[in-house]
Amino acid sequence: MCYSFFMMKALELAITKASSLSEAAQEQLGRELLERIETLEQLRAEVALGLSELDAGRGEELDIGDVIRQAREEHAKKA
Repeated sequence: MCYSFFMMKALELAITKASSLSEAAQEQLGRELLERIETLEQLRAEVALGLSELDAGRGEELDIGDVIRQAREEHAKKA
């Protein structure tokens, strides 16, 4: 796949550039990258679970107004 090829090239370039950073900066960058990967893995698992629930007919209709209100409330709590 072409995307995979370019992704590997980008990752290789990033690693090459990171190798010129201080050890502390490399450690911090590594921790941030691992955290990002773990977040993506968790999101993918949640999406897969949601899709399997929809496939099993366990989905329910949502009121978009309620969804927007809830998102705004959660965002306000974080601010």
